[in-house]
Amino acid sequence: MKLPLSWLSDYTDMNGITPKEYDAKLTMSGSKVEEVYYLGAEIDNVVTGKILEVVDHPDSDHLKICQLDVGKEEPVQIVTGAPNVTPASVGEICPVCLHKSTLPGGVKITKGKLRGVPSNGMMCSFQELGLSHGCVPYACENGILFLPAGTPVGEDIKKVLGLDDWVSDFEITSNRPDCLSVIGLARETAATFDRPFSVKTPEVKGVGGDINKYMSVEVKDTDLCPRYTARIVKNIKIEPSPAWMRERLHACGVRPINNIVDITNYVMLEYGQPMHAFDYKCLSDGRIVVRRARNGESIQTLDGVDHDLSDKMLAICDNDKPVAVAGVMGGANSEIMDDTKTVVFESANFHGATVRITAKALGMRTEASGRFEKGLDPRMTLDAVNRACELVEQLGAGEVIDGIIDVDNSDPNHKRLPFEPDKMNALLGLELSAEEQVKLLEKLDFKIENNEVVVPFFRTDINRMCDVAEEVARMYGYDKIPTTLYAGEMVQGEFTPSQQAERAAALVCREAGFDESMSHSFISPKFYDMIGWDENDPRRISTTILNPLGEDFSVMRTTVLPSMLDNLAHNHAHRNPTASLYELGTIYTPTVKDGKADPDVLPHEEKILTLGSYGRLSFFQFKGAIEALLRELNIKGASFAPEKSNPSYHPGRCAKVLIDGKEVGVFGTIYPTVAARYGLSGEVLAAELQMDALLAAIDPEKLYHPLPKFPASTRDIAVLVDDAVPAASMQATVEKAAGKLLESVKLFDVYKGKGIPEGKKSVAYSLSLRAPDRTLTDEECDKAMRAAISALETEFGAQLRG
Repeated sequence: MKLPLSWLSDYTDMNGITPKEYDAKLTMSGSKVEEVYYLGAEIDNVVTGKILEVVDHPDSDHLKICQLDVGKEEPVQIVTGAPNVTPASVGEICPVCLHKSTLPGGVKITKGKLRGVPSNGMMCSFQELGLSHGCVPYACENGILFLPAGTPVGEDIKKVLGLDDWVSDFEITSNRPDCLSVIGLARETAATFDRPFSVKTPEVKGVGGDINKYMSVEVKDTDLCPRYTARIVKNIKIEPSPAWMRERLHACGVRPINNIVDITNYVMLEYGQPMHAFDYKCLSDGRIVVRRARNGESIQTLDGVDHDLSDKMLAICDNDKPVAVAGVMGGANSEIMDDTKTVVFESANFHGATVRITAKALGMRTEASGRFEKGLDPRMTLDAVNRACELVEQLGAGEVIDGIIDVDNSDPNHKRLPFEPDKMNALLGLELSAEEQVKLLEKLDFKIENNEVVVPFFRTDINRMCDVAEEVARMYGYDKIPTTLYAGEMVQGEFTPSQQAERAAALVCREAGFDESMSHSFISPKFYDMIGWDENDPRRISTTILNPLGEDFSVMRTTVLPSMLDNLAHNHAHRNPTASLYELGTIYTPTVKDGKADPDVLPHEEKILTLGSYGRLSFFQFKGAIEALLRELNIKGASFAPEKSNPSYHPGRCAKVLIDGKEVGVFGTIYPTVAARYGLSGEVLAAELQMDALLAAIDPEKLYHPLPKFPASTRDIAVLVDDAVPAASMQATVEKAAGKLLESVKLFDVYKGKGIPEGKKSVAYSLSLRAPDRTLTDEECDKAMRAAISALETEFGAQLRG
């Protein structure tokens, strides 16, 4: 809501209030000011000038050399090519940009030469001043703006055109429709600055006659139209509005059109009550019927668009047809035209929810619907229509016929709430007396009667004691409310075990060089094709979104892998040579019924830790990151087993992650064909780990051992085995056979190639042996090594390499 501060002076005293102070105090009292700006801020050193002489340019067939009086000792010479500047223009007054002046859009004007003739500025059109034609209806469309006769010479153009005003742009919340008006904001201003507030009751003289002889109004659906008020004006004169009205409308962001349309817009801005004007001759039998539309009825609105109506919409009709969509827009069949002589002014109140549903269904959003849908006070309709008629008489735009049609089915009673000063103090943390609270509430037109708060009609948002307390708080001053601690015992919050595990896992990933990524939980079904899943794979059965943004976001994912590969591909496409990412994402596994996701059962949600990397880690380094994760989470009993059936991974470079023999995840090299679909080349690694399973396997007790006092003995084993034998199984055998003296065993080499028979591989381990109470002897170490080698020979047919 844009509000020129000068308009507030009609209702309250604005003397001594600076724009900056106004901005700060209105925001603190609950009416948030988004911006305060000066209308003519971009215009500088532009004055009015009177044309004294116009002669032809000696070297141009279209340029004119003008001498202008700009209120200085000497005339100013300006060269112009405007088609409406001729010798006959002598005596005209126009805007003149002097040397070193500025115009809207950052345009700078300086003196110079045009075809060798000095030009000391520029004469302006209305477009160059940032105005619409409606603001200056007397202006030439394609030429210099000639101002009305009698305009002072040498005057700042901002003052002449009403651009010397400050405007506050308010963010009005949906619960305060009363503030979508100048009067509503003036009331807030007066209360905030503790100044008097008054609104003059509109006075309409009238010219006699009886409105009931011209028209009748029937409201059939009173639940959707609590009040309908109408007046008639005859002998209409369609012409431009006066300058003061055009300037105010322009400052509020409304384009002036003509006096009748401008009056309805002016009243809507002033009172917050939308109005509409019908051409009386277009109403069949002078009758207006407010009813639900009939299925199959249609109307062409003022914007020239045809709309089909339904019985869920409220329409303004005559005997035969709809002439307006109630609360949204009028019909083209009753539009005010240049030959209109008699006008019906409508000021009505409509059910907010119905207006919103109608506007949304028709794809229309208007100033009127935006106000009605928030819920307006039915009592505004009478004052608003009288104000419109008062303006008609003031502007000489027509003659008002006596009488008002006012169909009022609204509740005549004020809303009343218990006045509970003690409860409000307890809620706000204040110690205000009842008298102080009453004084603050009375500033906002609340009254206290019989220990009850009488809520003003325009405050449709006040429904409970806490709403009244908020009014007291904002008038008292939010900044004055003391800061206090919560009463009662303070409870120290802490992370749940699952949150602690997730944070620990994320920390390990970051320490291993992985960056966190995030992705949407809804994906396209095509993503499953991208990762190689068969069309009959049961994992493709997904929960479908009822109202998706599009096919790319139509189902809830059952795997995070496509999203991870997509993020890696994004990095690769932007020439990032390496990328390592992790995501703690949720998957949604539906309940399957008849081969489809059961829509009546919510899917099972599960957290999955997904890792992805390219260009930085080898397969075994990537495996080491997973081992570090399990170790830091204090998970024991972890092992790895080959995985050859997962279509997303290379069958020879993929492993299951097992804990006590139960599968909890998978990791490995992405199948080259899958990687190629994402535009990825080289080795791409990924892992998928079930966080719930990891959490269940965490040992809550950590055992710490003192630093060893005696040295370790290190021995290496290199054996030849079949290529199919898993290195992890061999390591487990060594750990079991070597006995209690074995401190650790690490795989350090796997070799296939020259010197190794076909179908075989060389696997080498480093064993660390140590006793806590002594230095081991060679005999003890040899015994442990022989046991390990013997176990490998027995279980895997291994041959010791020399």
